[in-house]
Amino acid sequence: MKIFVSSPGENWILDRISREFSEHSPENCVATPWEADILWLLDGYSWRKLSHEFLNSKKVVLSVHHVTPKKFNSVDFQSRDTIVDLYHVPCQQTHDFIREYTSKPIKVVGYWYNPDLWRPLNKRGCKDYLGLSEDQFVIGSFQRDTEGHDLKTPKLEKGPDLFCSYIEKLKKSGKKTHVLLGGWRRQYVISNLERLEIEYTYKEMAPLSEIQRMYGACDLYIVSSRFEGGPQAVLEAPAMKVPIISTNVGMAPLILDNNCVINIESEIYFPSEQDTENNFNNVQQYALNRQILKYIEMFKDI
Repeated sequence: MKIFVSSPGENWILDRISREFSEHSPENCVATPWEADILWLLDGYSWRKLSHEFLNSKKVVLSVHHVTPKKFNSVDFQSRDTIVDLYHVPCQQTHDFIREYTSKPIKVVGYWYNPDLWRPLNKRGCKDYLGLSEDQFVIGSFQRDTEGHDLKTPKLEKGPDLFCSYIEKLKKSGKKTHVLLGGWRRQYVISNLERLEIEYTYKEMAPLSEIQRMYGACDLYIVSSRFEGGPQAVLEAPAMKVPIISTNVGMAPLILDNNCVINIESEIYFPSEQDTENNFNNVQQYALNRQILKYIEMFKDI
């Protein structure tokens, strides 16, 4: 079984998935699609670089990470469906959505996290490194929130409006809040934080070594999304014993303690030490060396 993993080359999470899979399963991976028995397409558009004739000569596994219903293009999906042998999705919600549009097999296999990267760190040391004071209540958010076409329109599936509303409620409650932002396209949240006169630090596209410390400095990490596949934060934050709350999206209900999955529009919740310990214990089943075996079995099935 020889697998070629196709990733978009955007220096983002899909490229990390590709790299980690290849590093931890080198005996199954090849460097070019021509050598492969199986093409694993991590994005929905790189298949266009290859001919239908070539694609039909291979087994094709396509990952659909999440779907935003209002942006879903059924015509594009069904055009691509002709070359797919198996769909991989990370959560049941994505499975249920695309099931309406294909008769092909769909396999639910959650993401993994790398315990060599995402492990508990000393919070005070991380805050010192980032120039944050001990008395600031640091809230993390490391995913993009703004559409790329104008860099001001909110990417509503990520819930930046819900995030800002939640931060505003915390400010009104008297919390000395400082928001720690990572990733790219954060213009929407930044403009709202400035309007609300809430302090923030922005580390755009920080290296992994710095993102580790950013997580480590957080008193709370917030996932406010309306639609997700993971996101990666619901694995990474729990693995680092960082308190986290999330909307009921993606893998959140599989990993997070019930207390930590909230209605962000109507609730305010600060995870307890027990919540955080439960999250840490739950995420262990998604450690890379364990979870990658489920991917290998998925590929063997076809």
